[in-house]
Amino acid sequence: MSWKIIFYETVSHKLPVAEFIYSLEKATQAKVIRNIDLLKEFGNGLGIPYSKKIDSRLYELRVRGREEVRIFYTFGQSRTVYLLHGFKKKSQKTPEREIETALKRIDLIYHI
Repeated sequence: MSWKIIFYETVSHKLPVAEFIYSLEKATQAKVIRNIDLLKEFGNGLGIPYSKKIDSRLYELRVRGREEVRIFYTFGQSRTVYLLHGFKKKSQKTPEREIETALKRIDLIYHI
């Protein structure tokens, strides 16, 4: 049984993660979609090198290649995955502001 993937949606009905994915090079887009398919198939069983736990509620989908991409996500009820925030990783350490953006979106999801 597969997991349901939900893209975070802003109040103005924008899908920032989908927009981010479409802004990437075609080859990177294909890798991102492949990794999302793996997440849909394996859910919380997906691990390194595709996924890494950031904190108790936050995980990152890891896409390697010419463009290093990370997509933060969290798990909801009933086998649901929320894709929260995506960015190009340009340094060894994940910038704190990227993590904060994802955590704020988790709070918005659970307070609606």
